[in-house]
Amino acid sequence: MRAIVFLAFLVACGNASSREYPAIKSQVVAIQVTPRVFYVQGEPGVASAANEGYNSNAGFVVTDDGVVVIDALGTPALGNALLAAIRAKTSKPIRRVVLTHYHADHSYGLEPLKEAGAEVWSHRAALEYLDSGDAQRRLEQRSRDLFPWVDPTMKIVRADRWLDESTTFTLGGVRFDIHHLGPAHSPEDVIIVLPGEGVVFSGDILFAGRIPFVGEADSKRWLERIGRLLELKPRIIVTGHGPTSSDPAKDLALTRDYLLYLRATMGKAVEDFVPFEEAYAKTDWSRYANVAAFDAANRVNAYGTYLLMERESLTSR
Repeated sequence: MRAIVFLAFLVACGNASSREYPAIKSQVVAIQVTPRVFYVQGEPGVASAANEGYNSNAGFVVTDDGVVVIDALGTPALGNALLAAIRAKTSKPIRRVVLTHYHADHSYGLEPLKEAGAEVWSHRAALEYLDSGDAQRRLEQRSRDLFPWVDPTMKIVRADRWLDESTTFTLGGVRFDIHHLGPAHSPEDVIIVLPGEGVVFSGDILFAGRIPFVGEADSKRWLERIGRLLELKPRIIVTGHGPTSSDPAKDLALTRDYLLYLRATMGKAVEDFVPFEEAYAKTDWSRYANVAAFDAANRVNAYGTYLLMERESLTSR
């Protein structure tokens, strides 16, 4: 049945070029942060057919010599909508896309931005994921769950430049400081600091208004990196998910406290030799149960943290 649907989709597309993408209902509209800085904000929760995969944020900076984009959203169609949102604000050429990390909801929209002339930058630590079977398995899952916005023919766009460490560049009078903070949410996590604008793009170091996706992340290092992010004292943080933050200490609390709670509860279970299923059932999750994405993410997060705490306990002996 699925093959028939996909064939019908191809027929409907006719001889469409790679620049043509399935129509979306989501409104991808640029929100102004400063005179130069804009972002688009996805829906709360996890990527789904209901939200067409639009659950993450992306941003862009309009410099005198062109546009720098931060992240690309979660489908080629959304990347195309992001391109339209940029074009609604400026006709300047798109020079570069800097990925905060290579997770699907931040990178699958690269194709139309690449076709528009952008050079893609990412940290080299993403290569381990891209070269493993995990990247292909994620693509297969997304093509099932988000068809036709992600379809089986989609190719993952790789970076043109792989960063080995933190770096700085200036374009059109705007300075961009790229700091590698991974491994935290992902091994390749970077944040983009705009000192002249007082703005930091945090990627998924900060989730606003929803349960973070933790999975197998290094939550201990993640907590340390939250502290480093606070030390920068940004005026505004553009988050990976949810609204911008003008009070980082307050808005980082959900991510920080949730990670601490996962580590405390799952760590105690490991210490007491309580099996995961029993530990999960006995844990009081009421503090977080009504936060967006809890049902989809919490069990995966708890299990990943349980395994992490087992590894940490072995290395500490």
